[in-house]
Amino acid sequence: MTVDINCDMGESYGEAVVGNDSAVMPFISSANIACGFHGGDPLTIEKTICLALKYGVSVGAHPSYNDLKGFGRRPMHLSKAELRSAILYQVGALKSMTETLGGKLIHVKPHGALYNSASADYEISRVIAETIKEIDPSLKMICLSQSKMIDAAHDVGIPYSSEAFADRAYNEDGSLVSRDTPGAVITDEEKIVERVLLMITEGVVETLSGRVIEIQADTICIHGDNEQAPKLVKTIYNELTERGIHIR
Repeated sequence: MTVDINCDMGESYGEAVVGNDSAVMPFISSANIACGFHGGDPLTIEKTICLALKYGVSVGAHPSYNDLKGFGRRPMHLSKAELRSAILYQVGALKSMTETLGGKLIHVKPHGALYNSASADYEISRVIAETIKEIDPSLKMICLSQSKMIDAAHDVGIPYSSEAFADRAYNEDGSLVSRDTPGAVITDEEKIVERVLLMITEGVVETLSGRVIEIQADTICIHGDNEQAPKLVKTIYNELTERGIHIR
Protein backbone atom coordinates (compact mmCIF):
# COMPACT_ATOMS: atom_id res chain seq x y z
CA MET A 1 0.00 0.00 0.00
CA THR A 2 1.28 3.46 -0.88
CA VAL A 3 0.17 7.02 -0.14
CA ASP A 4 1.40 10.49 -0.98
CA ILE A 5 2.02 12.94 1.87
CA ASN A 6 1.90 16.60 0.83
CA CYS A 7 2.66 19.78 2.71
CA ASP A 8 2.37 23.50 1.94
CA MET A 9 5.85 25.00 1.72
CA GLY A 10 7.79 28.15 0.90
CA GLU A 11 5.24 30.47 2.51
CA SER A 12 7.71 32.72 4.36
CA TYR A 13 7.90 36.24 3.01
CA GLY A 14 10.55 38.83 3.86
CA GLU A 15 10.92 38.86 7.65
CA ALA A 16 7.74 36.81 8.16
CA VAL A 17 8.70 33.20 8.83
CA VAL A 18 6.00 30.59 8.18
CA GLY A 19 6.64 26.95 9.06
CA ASN A 20 9.86 24.96 9.30
CA ASP A 21 10.34 23.59 5.81
CA SER A 22 13.80 22.13 6.36
CA ALA A 23 12.57 19.99 9.28
CA VAL A 24 9.44 18.77 7.47
CA MET A 25 10.77 18.11 3.96
CA PRO A 26 12.58 14.79 4.71
CA PHE A 27 9.30 13.14 5.77
CA ILE A 28 6.95 14.06 2.90
CA SER A 29 6.68 13.10 -0.76
CA SER A 30 5.10 16.22 -2.32
CA ALA A 31 5.66 19.92 -1.63
CA ASN A 32 3.07 22.54 -2.55
CA ILE A 33 5.20 25.65 -2.99
CA ALA A 34 3.72 29.12 -2.60
CA CYS A 35 3.85 31.29 -5.71
CA GLY A 36 4.01 34.77 -4.18
CA PHE A 37 0.33 35.68 -3.94
CA HIS A 38 -0.32 34.51 -0.36
CA GLY A 39 3.27 33.93 0.71
CA GLY A 40 6.69 33.15 -0.67
CA ASP A 41 9.16 35.76 -1.88
CA PRO A 42 11.40 34.86 -4.86
CA LEU A 43 14.40 33.80 -2.76
CA THR A 44 12.25 31.69 -0.43
CA ILE A 45 10.60 30.01 -3.41
CA GLU A 46 13.97 29.20 -4.98
CA LYS A 47 15.36 27.81 -1.72
CA THR A 48 12.25 25.68 -1.21
CA ILE A 49 12.44 24.22 -4.71
CA CYS A 50 16.11 23.34 -4.14
CA LEU A 51 15.25 21.75 -0.78
CA ALA A 52 12.55 19.61 -2.39
CA LEU A 53 14.90 18.49 -5.15
CA LYS A 54 17.56 17.63 -2.56
CA TYR A 55 15.20 15.20 -0.83
CA GLY A 56 13.57 13.83 -3.98
CA VAL A 57 10.24 15.42 -3.11
CA SER A 58 7.80 16.18 -5.94
CA VAL A 59 7.52 19.90 -6.63
CA GLY A 60 4.06 21.40 -6.96
CA ALA A 61 2.70 24.92 -7.43
CA HIS A 62 0.41 26.33 -4.73
CA PRO A 63 -1.41 29.27 -6.38
CA SER A 64 -3.88 31.44 -4.50
CA TYR A 65 -5.92 34.58 -4.66
CA ASN A 66 -3.72 37.69 -4.63
CA ASP A 67 -4.05 38.24 -0.89
CA LEU A 68 -0.71 38.51 0.89
CA LYS A 69 -2.22 40.38 3.85
CA GLY A 70 -4.88 37.73 4.42
CA PHE A 71 -2.59 34.77 3.63
CA GLY A 72 -4.89 33.82 0.77
CA ARG A 73 -7.68 32.84 3.13
CA ARG A 74 -10.16 35.54 2.12
CA PRO A 75 -12.59 34.74 -0.72
CA MET A 76 -12.37 36.95 -3.81
CA HIS A 77 -14.67 37.28 -6.79
CA LEU A 78 -12.68 37.11 -10.02
CA SER A 79 -13.85 36.93 -13.60
CA LYS A 80 -12.86 33.82 -15.54
CA ALA A 81 -10.24 35.87 -17.38
CA GLU A 82 -8.80 37.22 -14.13
CA LEU A 83 -8.65 33.77 -12.57
CA ARG A 84 -7.03 32.26 -15.65
CA SER A 85 -4.35 34.97 -15.66
CA ALA A 86 -3.69 34.54 -11.94
CA ILE A 87 -3.15 30.80 -12.39
CA LEU A 88 -1.02 31.29 -15.52
CA TYR A 89 1.15 33.84 -13.73
CA GLN A 90 1.77 31.79 -10.61
CA VAL A 91 2.07 28.29 -12.04
CA GLY A 92 4.06 29.52 -15.02
CA ALA A 93 6.60 31.18 -12.74
CA LEU A 94 6.94 28.15 -10.48
CA LYS A 95 7.30 25.84 -13.48
CA SER A 96 10.01 28.00 -15.03
CA MET A 97 11.96 28.31 -11.76
CA THR A 98 11.76 24.57 -11.12
CA GLU A 99 13.00 23.70 -14.60
CA THR A 100 15.80 26.28 -14.39
CA LEU A 101 16.94 24.64 -11.15
CA GLY A 102 17.02 21.22 -12.80
CA GLY A 103 13.67 19.85 -11.68
CA LYS A 104 10.19 19.28 -13.07
CA LEU A 105 6.87 20.65 -11.87
CA ILE A 106 4.58 17.70 -11.07
CA HIS A 107 1.34 19.04 -9.65
CA VAL A 108 -0.83 22.06 -8.83
CA LYS A 109 -2.83 22.53 -5.65
CA PRO A 110 -4.86 25.71 -5.09
CA HIS A 111 -4.41 27.38 -1.71
CA GLY A 112 -6.78 28.53 0.99
CA ALA A 113 -9.88 30.38 -0.13
CA LEU A 114 -9.23 29.50 -3.78
CA TYR A 115 -9.15 25.80 -2.85
CA ASN A 116 -12.38 26.14 -0.88
CA SER A 117 -14.09 28.08 -3.68
CA ALA A 118 -13.00 25.55 -6.29
CA SER A 119 -14.16 22.64 -4.15
CA ALA A 120 -17.71 23.99 -4.10
CA ASP A 121 -17.92 25.75 -7.49
CA TYR A 122 -17.55 23.72 -10.69
CA GLU A 123 -16.97 26.79 -12.88
CA ILE A 124 -14.02 27.95 -10.77
CA SER A 125 -12.60 24.43 -10.78
CA ARG A 126 -13.07 24.23 -14.54
CA VAL A 127 -11.10 27.43 -15.16
CA ILE A 128 -8.28 26.17 -12.96
CA ALA A 129 -8.23 22.76 -14.65
CA GLU A 130 -8.31 24.25 -18.16
CA THR A 131 -5.49 26.65 -17.33
CA ILE A 132 -3.39 23.85 -15.89
CA LYS A 133 -3.94 21.86 -19.08
CA GLU A 134 -2.98 24.90 -21.14
CA ILE A 135 0.31 25.22 -19.23
CA ASP A 136 1.16 21.51 -19.28
CA PRO A 137 -1.39 18.70 -19.73
CA SER A 138 0.79 16.32 -17.71
CA LEU A 139 0.44 18.43 -14.55
CA LYS A 140 -1.64 16.75 -11.86
CA MET A 141 -4.37 18.69 -10.04
CA ILE A 142 -4.73 18.05 -6.31
CA CYS A 143 -8.45 18.01 -5.50
CA LEU A 144 -10.52 17.73 -2.34
CA SER A 145 -12.06 14.26 -2.17
CA GLN A 146 -15.58 14.07 -3.63
CA SER A 147 -15.59 17.75 -4.63
CA LYS A 148 -16.33 19.77 -7.77
CA MET A 149 -12.60 19.92 -8.38
CA ILE A 150 -12.51 16.22 -9.20
CA ASP A 151 -15.44 16.60 -11.60
CA ALA A 152 -13.69 19.45 -13.41
CA ALA A 153 -10.31 17.71 -13.64
CA HIS A 154 -12.00 14.59 -14.99
CA ASP A 155 -14.04 16.53 -17.56
CA VAL A 156 -11.06 18.58 -18.76
CA GLY A 157 -8.95 15.44 -19.02
CA ILE A 158 -6.01 16.13 -16.75
CA PRO A 159 -4.57 13.78 -14.12
CA TYR A 160 -5.69 14.38 -10.55
CA SER A 161 -5.32 13.07 -7.02
CA SER A 162 -8.05 12.95 -4.39
CA GLU A 163 -6.90 14.70 -1.22
CA ALA A 164 -7.71 14.22 2.45
CA PHE A 165 -6.63 16.46 5.34
CA ALA A 166 -4.98 15.04 8.44
CA ASP A 167 -5.57 18.04 10.69
CA ARG A 168 -8.80 19.59 9.42
CA ALA A 169 -12.34 18.74 10.51
CA TYR A 170 -14.95 17.71 7.93
CA ASN A 171 -18.60 18.54 7.44
CA GLU A 172 -21.02 15.71 6.65
CA ASP A 173 -21.03 16.65 2.95
CA GLY A 174 -17.27 16.09 2.74
CA SER A 175 -16.33 19.79 2.74
CA LEU A 176 -13.84 21.24 5.19
CA VAL A 177 -15.17 22.96 8.31
CA SER A 178 -14.49 26.71 8.20
CA ARG A 179 -11.44 27.77 10.18
CA ASP A 180 -13.71 30.21 12.04
CA THR A 181 -15.59 27.29 13.61
CA PRO A 182 -14.35 25.83 16.92
CA GLY A 183 -12.76 22.44 16.32
CA ALA A 184 -12.01 23.12 12.65
CA VAL A 185 -8.28 22.59 13.14
CA ILE A 186 -7.26 19.41 14.94
CA THR A 187 -4.16 19.67 17.12
CA ASP A 188 -4.17 16.40 19.09
CA GLU A 189 -1.31 14.35 17.63
CA GLU A 190 -2.72 10.96 18.61
CA LYS A 191 -6.08 11.79 17.05
CA ILE A 192 -4.45 13.03 13.85
CA VAL A 193 -2.42 9.84 13.45
CA GLU A 194 -5.53 7.73 14.06
CA ARG A 195 -7.45 9.71 11.43
CA VAL A 196 -4.68 9.29 8.87
CA LEU A 197 -4.59 5.54 9.36
CA LEU A 198 -8.37 5.26 8.96
CA MET A 199 -8.31 7.43 5.85
CA ILE A 200 -5.68 5.24 4.21
CA THR A 201 -6.71 1.76 5.33
CA GLU A 202 -10.51 2.06 5.50
CA GLY A 203 -11.29 5.11 3.35
CA VAL A 204 -13.35 6.85 6.03
CA VAL A 205 -13.17 9.91 8.29
CA GLU A 206 -15.21 11.03 11.28
CA THR A 207 -16.89 14.40 10.74
CA LEU A 208 -17.17 17.20 13.29
CA SER A 209 -20.69 16.00 14.09
CA GLY A 210 -19.47 12.47 14.77
CA ARG A 211 -20.80 10.88 11.60
CA VAL A 212 -18.42 8.65 9.63
CA ILE A 213 -18.23 9.34 5.89
CA GLU A 214 -16.32 7.81 3.00
CA ILE A 215 -13.23 9.58 1.69
CA GLN A 216 -10.67 8.89 -1.04
CA ALA A 217 -7.15 9.57 0.21
CA ASP A 218 -4.68 9.34 -2.69
CA THR A 219 -2.72 12.11 -0.99
CA ILE A 220 -2.87 13.42 2.56
CA CYS A 221 -2.15 17.03 3.47
CA ILE A 222 -0.32 17.90 6.67
CA HIS A 223 -0.15 21.64 7.29
CA GLY A 224 3.35 22.92 7.95
CA ASP A 225 2.51 26.41 9.22
CA ASN A 226 2.44 25.49 12.92
CA GLU A 227 5.02 24.67 15.59
CA GLN A 228 4.05 21.01 15.95
CA ALA A 229 4.40 20.23 12.23
CA PRO A 230 7.96 18.80 12.27
CA LYS A 231 7.20 16.40 15.14
CA LEU A 232 3.78 15.49 13.74
CA VAL A 233 4.94 14.71 10.22
CA LYS A 234 7.81 12.60 11.55
CA THR A 235 5.40 10.66 13.79
CA ILE A 236 3.04 10.02 10.87
CA TYR A 237 5.95 8.98 8.67
CA ASN A 238 7.17 6.49 11.27
CA GLU A 239 3.68 5.09 11.96
CA LEU A 240 3.00 4.51 8.27
CA THR A 241 6.36 2.93 7.48
CA GLU A 242 6.10 0.63 10.52
CA ARG A 243 2.77 -0.63 9.15
CA GLY A 244 4.20 -1.26 5.70
CA ILE A 245 2.53 1.76 4.11
CA HIS A 246 4.97 3.32 1.68
CA ILE A 247 5.13 7.10 1.25
CA ARG A 248 5.73 8.00 -2.38
